[in-house]
Order: sequence, then C-alpha cells, then structure tokens
Amino acid sequence: MKDEGKYTTIHYQNYLEIDALLSLQKNRSAALGENAHDETLFIIMHQAYELWFKQILTELASVCKLFREERVHEDNMNTVLLRLKRVSTIIELMIEQIKVMETMTPLDFLDFRDYLFPASGFQSMQFRMIEALLGLREDDRMTYHGKSYKIAFTEQQQQQLDEIEKGGSLFELVEGWLERTPFLQFEGFDFLSAYRAAVDRMVAREKEAINKSDYLTDRMKTMRTKMLGDSSTYFKHVLSRESHDELVGSGQGRLSYDATVAALLINLYRDKPILNIPFNLLAELTTIDALLTTWRYRHAQMVMRMIGNKIGTGGSSGHEYLSQTAEKHKIFRDLHNISSLLIPRSELPELPEGVARSLGFYYSSGRA
Repeated sequence: MKDEGKYTTIHYQNYLEIDALLSLQKNRSAALGENAHDETLFIIMHQAYELWFKQILTELASVCKLFREERVHEDNMNTVLLRLKRVSTIIELMIEQIKVMETMTPLDFLDFRDYLFPASGFQSMQFRMIEALLGLREDDRMTYHGKSYKIAFTEQQQQQLDEIEKGGSLFELVEGWLERTPFLQFEGFDFLSAYRAAVDRMVAREKEAINKSDYLTDRMKTMRTKMLGDSSTYFKHVLSRESHDELVGSGQGRLSYDATVAALLINLYRDKPILNIPFNLLAELTTIDALLTTWRYRHAQMVMRMIGNKIGTGGSSGHEYLSQTAEKHKIFRDLHNISSLLIPRSELPELPEGVARSLGFYYSSGRA
C-alpha cells in the first residue's frame, strides 16, 4: 500500500538529530590550546537564539502570506493573531535567556573573547531577515561603519535581503490591509467629522475644568492646557490629510493617512465584536516592537557589563551602537503613536443604530 510506511516508528534521538546537534558546539579556545569553560555556554546561547530566529521567520512568513491576499479573509485573522502572539512569546523567552548569559562574569568572557574576532552578532543573517520582514527599512537603520548593514553579508545573502525588502514587509502589508478596511465606509456616519466634534467637546470641557480650578497656579493652568492639546496639535495630522502627508514627508511618520485613520477607529471602537481581533492584531504588532526594543536594550546592558566601553568584536562601538539601535530600530512607531489620538470612552461619538449593528457581529467577506 502507498501509505505503508507512513506510521513507522522513529527514535527520539534520531528524530531530533541529537548526535548532530550536540556536535555543533566547537570551542575555538579548546582548538587553540586554551579551553575556556564558559565558551560552551556562549555558543549554546547564540545557537539557541538562531533556532528561535528560524521559528520567528517561519511565523512571520506565514503571516505575510495571509496578508498578501487582496482581501484578507476574516477567518484567517485569528490565525494571524495567534502566530504573532507566538512571535511575542518567543521574544519574551529570548529576553529571559539573557539572564543565563549573565551568569558569566566579565573575566570568564575575557578567557575566550580574543578568539571571536571578527565574528559579531551583527552578522546574524536571520535576525536581519526578521527586521527586514517586519519592515525595518535600510534608510531607518544604524549604519555599519558608515556603510550599509548588508556589507557584513555575502553577495548571495545581500540578494536575499533585497528580495525580502522588495517582496513587501509586514508593515507594508498591514498598511494595505488597513487602507482597505470597510469600517470607514458607513452610510450616514462620517467618522472623522464625528471624531473632530468629540475632540473639540472634550478639549473645551477639560480646559474649562482647568481654568476653574482653585488649586492650580496660572503657570500650571497654562502647562496643563498645553499638555491637553487640541485639534491643531496632537490631533492635527489625523484630521487633515495634508498635515499627515507633511508629517510623513518630514520622516516623523510612515503609516499612510487612510491606514492611520482606520487604526484610530479600530482602537476607539475596539469593544465592538467585529473590531476586537483587528484591535488585538495591531496591539500585538506594537508588543513585538516593544519586546524587540527591550531585547536590544537588555543586550546592550549585558555588553556594557561584559566589556564596558570596549569596541565590539565585529568592530562596532559595542554598547553605544546597541543602545542606539534600541531607540532607532522601532518599526511600528506609528501604531504606538495612535495612543496620543485616543479619547475617553465617555467622549466617543455615538454610532448610528445601523452602524452599531453592523459592528456587532463577526462576518466574512465571502458571505452575504
């Protein structure tokens, strides 16, 4: 029969290729006559990271494939969300793994550090693929010795990174999905006009409360009013396409105007059943971004602990370079900034009955 061997037994040792796996920790210090005890830990830690990178790439590639459909079927959105949550959980584990590395003292590391030149974590192809697949653009990256980050890789690897960037990152795919969202097209309900009116009411009410306060000084009243903002400050770029385009043109933003408005609506009306998964999906993207920032920062702190202000083995500025990437290499900054546009639930424009009803159940674009 064709499936005769389908359920043949296999031993754990063979299935996981344990012998091959355990043969991959080759200490350079031992090979060069000075066996440094902690080099094995160092190798295993980084090999474990590379295995997790492989799994993250597997999840992100599958998510991008689902988003590349012109109309993302709603039935797939829960799958997308679960796979993004898996990515977040893996990154949380990567952060925890740093604690294991920190059981190594600076002197332990110095026993074998000289054997590592010029190898560097900067040369991790898989991590650069993750960044590119998520949507980190080359123009937004820290340079490597003033040159492209791709200089650390072979010509074939550079071509692979180029193909990822041209193929459409998760950022770009999510942007397109938000632009196509049907949630802004409701007959008889102009979301932005209703939102502007709600912002103006909220600001007027809070300004009145500030000015009537007996315990605030004039200086404090001025400061609090400024912090409050109005439709010409924080909210300006979402109420005016022209202002938003100027923001993007200056490099202060990246997400398109239509996608930003859609993300705002999803965040404001997140409690409506049909918007719950889209909201959680956007929240998961910001979580991934925040966790990667934390991982970079913790890595930078570990490097500072291990080598102080010394130059990294790959020739970078070590701790300084890593700490700068933690701030600069954020990808979904626009989604984080939606928080500055939120208003309290009590101030939300009331949805017309028909609109509220249409958001009150889950439907598929493939069904009537």
